[in-house]
Amino acid sequence: MTEREKMLAGKLYDPGDPELCAERAAAKEQTFRFNRLSPSDREGQRALLRELFGKTGDFLHVEAPFQCDYGRYISVGENFYANHNCVILDAGGVEIGDNVLLAPNVSIYTSGHPLDTERRNAGLEYGLRVRIGNNVWVGGDVSILPGVTIGDNAVIGAGSVVTKDIPAGVLAAGNPCRVIREITEEDKTRFS
Repeated sequence: MTEREKMLAGKLYDPGDPELCAERAAAKEQTFRFNRLSPSDREGQRALLRELFGKTGDFLHVEAPFQCDYGRYISVGENFYANHNCVILDAGGVEIGDNVLLAPNVSIYTSGHPLDTERRNAGLEYGLRVRIGNNVWVGGDVSILPGVTIGDNAVIGAGSVVTKDIPAGVLAAGNPCRVIREITEEDKTRFS
């Protein structure tokens, strides 16, 4: 297996592999250009994001600054919005559904390092896919860790650290993030 194949399969891999280094360098150049575009150049921003991401819907908007590792392993659905300071480390792949809102300072991490010092010191890491369903709102300053799935129609409260899967249709928050309650019909008439 190549190092990229290992990375995408969730196995330990060497991120110093020349092919992976070149992919990350290309993504850094694209995000550099994206982050320097005028805020009024929405079409230019969308064009760069469509080049950078593996898949997008027709409408997407990402506020600068934005950072990612590869970009090509990020898939977003229709009507995607990410506010300022979004960071997506996409080595393991990130799948985001339709109508997803990311508040400021959301970080999605698919990369991790072994707990074993010998393998960690050898520079090895792993990537585990993150999946975010449709109609999800992720609050400000949320960190989503490797391997997590967030179900459709979920809301993640600000400041949460999402370490485990979150089911569909719930409000979840905290560190570690846990389900607070189901989202109900009553929520159609209130703000919090």
